[in-house]
Amino acid sequence: MKKYKHALALNPYFGDSTATMGIFPPTGLEYIVASMKDLVDKVTLLDLRYHKAFQDPRALGDFIRSEIDLLCISVRWETRFEQICDFISQLPDEVTTVVGGYKATLDVEYLFERCPNIDLIVRGEGEEIIRDILKGLPNKDIRGLSYRENGKIVHNENRPLPALDSIPFPDRSLRTHDYCLTLHGVRLGRRTFDTMLTTRGCPFKCKFCTFSLNPLGQKRSYTERPVASVMEELQTISADTVLFSDDNFFTNVKRSEEICDRIIASGIKKTFIVQARIDVARHPRVLAKAEQAGFRVFLLGIESPHDRILQQLQKGITQQQIRESLAVLTRYKFFLHGYFIYGNIGESEEEMLYIPRFAKEIGLDTISFQKLRIEKFSPLKGIVESTPGYHFDRIGGPVYSDRYGRKELKQIRNRIRAAFYDSSQLLHIARKAGRIGLVDGRDLAGVLPRLPVLLYRFAARKERKRHRHAQSAQRAAAVL
Repeated sequence: MKKYKHALALNPYFGDSTATMGIFPPTGLEYIVASMKDLVDKVTLLDLRYHKAFQDPRALGDFIRSEIDLLCISVRWETRFEQICDFISQLPDEVTTVVGGYKATLDVEYLFERCPNIDLIVRGEGEEIIRDILKGLPNKDIRGLSYRENGKIVHNENRPLPALDSIPFPDRSLRTHDYCLTLHGVRLGRRTFDTMLTTRGCPFKCKFCTFSLNPLGQKRSYTERPVASVMEELQTISADTVLFSDDNFFTNVKRSEEICDRIIASGIKKTFIVQARIDVARHPRVLAKAEQAGFRVFLLGIESPHDRILQQLQKGITQQQIRESLAVLTRYKFFLHGYFIYGNIGESEEEMLYIPRFAKEIGLDTISFQKLRIEKFSPLKGIVESTPGYHFDRIGGPVYSDRYGRKELKQIRNRIRAAFYDSSQLLHIARKAGRIGLVDGRDLAGVLPRLPVLLYRFAARKERKRHRHAQSAQRAAAVL
């Protein structure tokens, strides 16, 4: 007999913000649902971005009391964290409530304090942990679980990371709607969007990045799903545009080429978005196949135009290599987006303001730029702490200096944005998007007037995710 009859998997984020545009599904939560559905009689996936009636916690509470005996909530982002805590705390306390996600893992004690109705918190990757809960294992025997017991909070030992090929991929039949570009509740264009994951981890060791670690500081070695499994999942996706969520889709170039070959041979016609390092420019044969397979948007970690800062960040590339790589990538039908970091240690205002000019020189179509941030397990933390005049307020927050405080960095940010996104660049973006097939005539009328804001916000979201800060659903215009 199954312990629970009806489980509700809840994405509690909603509203008109960069975190909740509705363009991509809550993929992490969908992986949890895929892992639990054979152990419960019924599971309902509820994304509040698309269910306005349940954005009122009273209405949602009535549904939970009448239907649900297990509530699973994903708390992922720094953005709107306090509002999410308020929302959760108003949900019924008589139903077993499990919370997980990146932000939940970072703030276990605080969540228990703010939300007395939370019974269990899953730390780290939860696919195996939720199965143990559903099987009825005693709390004390479930590694990676925190729970209440006799008025105290108990934290079990961390759980080893699961093998990637052991995790079932999302069941998209459980969705009640398509994911599309919306703004203030209005759908823009006809495209639908989805995400999928083919690898986890990254073998590189850039100092600003913590991709190789999970929120518990556990090393996430680079692991791959079998290509056959990737193609099996891809066949289940009906969306027009698919984001590969891999940290670097081209880490294993031979495998990437095989995926491209199989997409071409299968006749799948979609627009693909990938994150990549500029090293991929060394493989023109793979780039040609990626172009043929429908890869159109490349999200590139440039970080800085200055060799001194690239070395400081241990990026492993030089300005000249960036220029040479972009000279190759711009030959293909790719929409090229670059990530930059400003406010680096020792970086002058003049150096920061060179970012937009450099981005145009190398042919980037869009850019996003974020202040240098310090994550919990980042090697930059010790460097900032030992550098006179530099400081940060909290883990996950930006770095400031005596010379460049909040006000000064905000002004520099605005100048970078204005210098890059001028009228000629916006016209270039629109023309490029049409030329390479990212938008068609049916989409242009709805999207084009909002394109500059959408491009910037989408890119900023991806940058925040890369630095494990205010992560949110990917922005739309960089994929339109």
